[in-house]
Amino acid sequence: MRKRSHRSTAVRAAVATVTAGVLGVTALTACDATGDNSPGPKGSTAAAKPSPKPTPTWDTSPRSVAAVGDSITRGFDACGVLADCPEVSWATGSDSGVNSLAVRLLGKSRARTHSWNHARTGARMADLPLQMEQAGAQRPGLVTVMVGANDACRSTAGSMTPVAAFRADFERALRGLRSEAPKAQVYVASVPDLKRLWSEGRENPLGKQVWKLGICSSMLADPDDVDTAATARRDAVQERVVAYNEVLKDVCAKDKRCRYDGGAVFGYRFGEQQLSHWDWFHPSKDGQARLAALAYHGVTAEEPPA
Repeated sequence: MRKRSHRSTAVRAAVATVTAGVLGVTALTACDATGDNSPGPKGSTAAAKPSPKPTPTWDTSPRSVAAVGDSITRGFDACGVLADCPEVSWATGSDSGVNSLAVRLLGKSRARTHSWNHARTGARMADLPLQMEQAGAQRPGLVTVMVGANDACRSTAGSMTPVAAFRADFERALRGLRSEAPKAQVYVASVPDLKRLWSEGRENPLGKQVWKLGICSSMLADPDDVDTAATARRDAVQERVVAYNEVLKDVCAKDKRCRYDGGAVFGYRFGEQQLSHWDWFHPSKDGQARLAALAYHGVTAEEPPA
């Protein structure tokens, strides 16, 4: 009996030792498999799950369009003298010869019911916050902005809108839109090159006569005068337009759903055919069509214009 008891005790001890060793190996293996502060075994073939693609911030096919801005977006003087002609607006017009941005994006039928033009002739940047509020109330997929020419086109160069005020009003306009329509996209067109407007229009005798009525006097007054003072005046206006465009670009860049046109409108080399023959200042119907094409390219590009 004593020998059998001794043998049983030895067997139990051996079994306990083996069991402990197995459990230790199992625990170690489990720790490695779960990656608990330890690297996985070399040569692991476990495939990592692919990360889901992020939702693109910019939608190249918005379902509705609202436009804000000034007389250019109202089609002023494109169809008749001293009159708005919104049907030829580059942004929301219905005229087939223009093929507006809204028509290109939505189709002609849908554009009639899902696009709105809140621009106003004579508007300046200070008027944009109210227009943005009106546009935002309709929860548009896209808001187009073209404003700033009237801030530079004043009776004198000294009365142009200060750059700081221009910036503050644009920032306020975007904040107002975001309170109404936080997910709306914004496409901002640059201010046109007013000095090119002078250089092109001054070749036309009729245009120069019309300009004497007081159209954009800061740039267009005395179009044949090229003395030092006149040149300095036009250069000051040009510099202000460039500064406005820098503001548009900078403020827009801080909003993830805003896209600046990269200076496409400012850089467009328009000629007499793109100018209204009523005032040699606003875009003609052909000019509106060119603006629509520039905007469509900018909105539908996968990457924002450089």
